[in-house]
Amino acid sequence: MSDCLFCKMVKKEITPDIMYEDEQVLAFRDISPQAPIHILVIPKQHIATLNDCDEPELISALLQTVVKIAKLEGVDESGYRTVINCNKDGGQEVGHLHLHLLAKRQMRWPPG
Repeated sequence: MSDCLFCKMVKKEITPDIMYEDEQVLAFRDISPQAPIHILVIPKQHIATLNDCDEPELISALLQTVVKIAKLEGVDESGYRTVINCNKDGGQEVGHLHLHLLAKRQMRWPPG
């Protein structure tokens, strides 16, 4: 997708504050953080929403990356929240599958 913000980051046309990268996944700090730690984890291939991802291995890689980053950031023991918004009513603002890792503040329930 030539106009996808996250695809531009994968191609290095836009340079995010990268926290982690491998052959499948890119993770970077959110430019509008909703918590002291707010990191986005995306697949490098363009997948619009969670509904469009039919690759269990990729979903596993995304979640494993969240755990790696939580450990790197030192919040694996204290706690963090992982969120996947799907489509407009679910709060998805960028049409590229992404997970939010939020930490370093008390999370409330219910969210949103």
